[in-house]
Amino acid sequence: MAAVLIRSVVRNFKRPATAASAAYSTVIADLDAETGIITAKELGSAAEFVRCDVTVEADIARAVEMTVERYGKLDVMYNNAGIVGPMTPASISELDMKEFERVMRVNVFGVASGIKHAAKFMIPARSGCILCTSSVAGVTGGLAPHSYTISKFTIPGIVKSAASELCQHGVRINCISPATVATPLTLRYLRKVFPKVSEEKLRETVKGMGELKGAECEEADVAKAALYLASNDGKYVTGHNLVVDGGMTAFKIAGFPFPSES
Repeated sequence: MAAVLIRSVVRNFKRPATAASAAYSTVIADLDAETGIITAKELGSAAEFVRCDVTVEADIARAVEMTVERYGKLDVMYNNAGIVGPMTPASISELDMKEFERVMRVNVFGVASGIKHAAKFMIPARSGCILCTSSVAGVTGGLAPHSYTISKFTIPGIVKSAASELCQHGVRINCISPATVATPLTLRYLRKVFPKVSEEKLRETVKGMGELKGAECEEADVAKAALYLASNDGKYVTGHNLVVDGGMTAFKIAGFPFPSES
């Protein structure tokens, strides 16, 4: 999903002709060095990779500082790292607090740190856009394990809180709550729940989870939402949670039996 977004940014964002560089550069900061390096190479000279553990604030600070030092400014910061955490035990009464803390450190602490260090450079520049990834699991309860759900419900709150300050400096911040997309993270999660089911069938399962018939949520849909929010098209949008779910969390059709007149 991140790679699709980066390709969209590289393809659609252009600096003014007077700028030293005609195109935007992208820094991919991730713990997965192998995939990160491969992705950066696939994207060419417009992207580079830096190893970053989002649970370590110093790593995030270094990644942001290196970006500004190398490219002169930070235009867009996209906090996209996330983990689901364990699926069992399912009951809140048996919640493993160590695992809960692990999920919160990636999904919440990492986002808050990313916002903090991006703001350090965007506030003086009086410009910039910060994006964060939430989830439909952060809009409606019961769609994912408790730790993940709680962490994702937190993201829109962080965004609204930060927006109340950042808007005074011309900096925008928003989040995106996608429906289920057949990403490696999603497929790993489903594989643990259904270990004997093929990947093809798992992908079909994800496809069938949507409410909007004739369409499915794909990485490109989330990337385009992010591109809108990061671009000048979204210049007056801040503090918003853009839900990309085909109506999944917008309604619930009453399923109760109608009473008989007899």
